[in-house]
Amino acid sequence: MIRLTLPLIAAAGLALSACASLAPYGPQTGPGGQGYAEQRIESNRFRVTYSGVGAPGPVADMALLRAAELTTAQGYDWFEVTQRWIDGRPDSAGGMRPSVGVSYGSGRSSGRYGSYSSSGVGVGVGLNFSGPSPTSTTLEVVMGNGAKPDRPNAYDARGVQDSLRPRL
Repeated sequence: MIRLTLPLIAAAGLALSACASLAPYGPQTGPGGQGYAEQRIESNRFRVTYSGVGAPGPVADMALLRAAELTTAQGYDWFEVTQRWIDGRPDSAGGMRPSVGVSYGSGRSSGRYGSYSSSGVGVGVGLNFSGPSPTSTTLEVVMGNGAKPDRPNAYDARGVQDSLRPRL
C-alpha cells in the first residue's frame, strides 16, 4: 500500500505545480491575469507591474525585464527603480508566510467510575496545499540617457534585457 501511495502523492504534486506555474512572459490579457502592464506617469517615468503565480523572484525578474524593454522602446539607455512594491507592500519579501496556531482547552467529565477534569495546550503549524499563490511586483522607474548613474537601483536597459531574456 505504501509503495503505491508515495508515487501517487509525488505525481499529484508535480501535476499541481505544473498547473500553477508562471505563464509565458507577455502582456496581461485581462483583469487579474498574468503578465505585464505599465502606466506612464511623466514623459520619462513609468509604473510597471508584473503579475504571476509562484515565487516572487521570477515575477520580479519579469517586471525588471519589462522596465528594460520599455526604457529602450522610449529611446532611453538606463532606468532607475525609485519605488518597488511586492504583493502591494513596499519593499516586502513576498512569498510564503508561516501559519502558527496555539489553543487551550479544558473539560470535565463524569462516568461510571467517577469524574475527572482535564486541560491541554496545543501548538500547530499550518501547511498550504493549494499550490503557489498569486504574486505581483510593481516598479516605479525613471529613465535617462547617457552614462548610467552609479546607484544600486540604476540599471543599464540593454544589459538587463541581455541577462534576463534568455532565462525567461
